[in-house]
Amino acid sequence: MTERQTGEAPGRRARIRAAIALAVFALVAGLVVLFPPENPYLWLKALHIIAVISWMAGLLYLPRLFVYHTDAPKGSPLSETLKVMERRLYRVIMQPAMGLAWLLGLYLAWSVYGFQGGWLHAKLLLVVLLTGVHQFYGRAVEAFARDENRRSGRAWRVWNEAPAALMILVVVIVVVKPF
Repeated sequence: MTERQTGEAPGRRARIRAAIALAVFALVAGLVVLFPPENPYLWLKALHIIAVISWMAGLLYLPRLFVYHTDAPKGSPLSETLKVMERRLYRVIMQPAMGLAWLLGLYLAWSVYGFQGGWLHAKLLLVVLLTGVHQFYGRAVEAFARDENRRSGRAWRVWNEAPAALMILVVVIVVVKPF
């Protein structure tokens, strides 16, 4: 049955699923902290990677939604659907994932590396830039919600490449540790 047929508020199921996913994530993280396994670093690193993948998925998908939204007539059913999709992606997936990626990443940087190493500082700078892109996308979600987008579909296609380029640099720096 659809949400309309059951009388549930639109998006309620999506919010419940997101809350359950976050609760499971928090439970696993809490168990690792409260009952440390033989090597908690590997568990925390795995949770950090999961958070980063979730965040990056949103950073790579949201501008694609903006491209479609730019082509949709204002006030059309497609435009209204895209507004809901953009808002949910940003608030329910991207915001929590970014927060967890930062929290776990900073903990690992402090506990494992003592914030030492040129590669780590370069990675943090790139993650700050990714966070800036994230905030820029958040402002765009708000602009689209007000039907005030001022960028073309072509511009959003270009912006779609920014997080991918930054992600590639982060992965190379973390794996290769060139300095």
